[in-house]
Amino acid sequence: MHKSLSFTTALSCVLLALAGGCSLSDSSAKKSPSQQNVVNAVAPIPKPELPLIFPPDNSNPATNAKALQYVKSLAPYGSAQQSHGIWMQSGEQLLANHQGTTPITAASISKVATTLAALKTFGAEHVFVTQVGTPGIIEDGILKGDLVIQGGEDPFFVWEEAIALGNTLKKMGIKEITGDLIIADKFYMNFSRNPSTVGNLLKMALNSQTWNRQVVNAHKSLPPETPKPQIVINGKVKALATAPANIQLLVRHNSYPLAELLKKMNNFSNNAMADMLADSVGGAPMVAQIAATTAEVPQNEIYLINGSGLTYENKISPRAAIAMFRAIEKHLKQQNMTVADVFTVIGEDEGILKPRGIPKFAVVKSGSLDTTSALVGAIPTQKQGTVWFAIMNFSGDLVQFRKQQDIFLTSLVKDWGAVSVAPAELAANPGRKDKISNTEIVVTQQSAVSR
Repeated sequence: MHKSLSFTTALSCVLLALAGGCSLSDSSAKKSPSQQNVVNAVAPIPKPELPLIFPPDNSNPATNAKALQYVKSLAPYGSAQQSHGIWMQSGEQLLANHQGTTPITAASISKVATTLAALKTFGAEHVFVTQVGTPGIIEDGILKGDLVIQGGEDPFFVWEEAIALGNTLKKMGIKEITGDLIIADKFYMNFSRNPSTVGNLLKMALNSQTWNRQVVNAHKSLPPETPKPQIVINGKVKALATAPANIQLLVRHNSYPLAELLKKMNNFSNNAMADMLADSVGGAPMVAQIAATTAEVPQNEIYLINGSGLTYENKISPRAAIAMFRAIEKHLKQQNMTVADVFTVIGEDEGILKPRGIPKFAVVKSGSLDTTSALVGAIPTQKQGTVWFAIMNFSGDLVQFRKQQDIFLTSLVKDWGAVSVAPAELAANPGRKDKISNTEIVVTQQSAVSR
């Protein structure tokens, strides 16, 4: 009983010591320094995650005044103050709010919702697989039968991918196909979904003797040693809802990982890619639902009828736009990635925003229609740290809206101090540069012949 009591007493004292409320006994003091360090070590308490959104009140008076002055300055360009929305936050502070919770025509800010929903549904490393097979056999370089393309919703199967596919079939020894080119399931090419169109584009790409100027230019963008495929398809292009059951798989084409697809989509604001990805998630209403839930905003702050924003009917509140950006940041952090891996980094990335005067190192997504301009993202500063902002202008002069956005942000960065290097949270993962598409042979010519 005495030994048990002593152990219990000592243990209690140690626990209290860790909490700063008890002194160790003399026997404990005789322990070695290394032992004492182990006992006294206290794991740092992790900082709680910042909320994705804040209540719309209690904004910073000085910053909010600047935002309101910016809104008033837009009057000469054809719109009333209620046509604009602004939301800015940094750390635990709401900096500015002008109609921040009111949904406004979003244009391509809709792609932020599509980005979030796609990442949440599939994950950053997901690839879309296009399978190529045949019900026939290969003999002496001739595929006797049809060539079947089974689509997998790859939104970026373009000329370069088709050339790679042709060269892979060429490696298998295939020079000629006696049957038809069958397009099955959801195969897209060059941002078109029409089976007849994509089938004829692919047929052209597989045979360099039929290339037009577009394919020639695409080939020039590839490494200099890239061969030119020359596969003759004797039959016609045909479409099927699903691939035949009796085909043998020959080749598998894996798309770029989803994160890289999203980066391409957002850099150039590609509407076709956005709508394809939205449909792969389940459609625009599903995108809106996933985005609102993940971003922790009321559902009525995100309304979408497509995934691209090529409509005046898509509406998103500035607060929701920032919450979605933050939710994407939170999701990507688990894969050692940042928002810079899926959105445009000003001063570093090619794309539609290159001509703009947005401050360097900002990570942003823009949205434009004839009378609408929006800009959403994050901008690094010395005094305020990373500032998350959404500026959404509606019903006025598009060109002036863009210009005034750039001037406003530049003035804020001047006040808060520009940074010389992008902070880690706004820097892309350099390891992602090696993430590309690939085409692989599934069976050898011998096994195909043996069927």
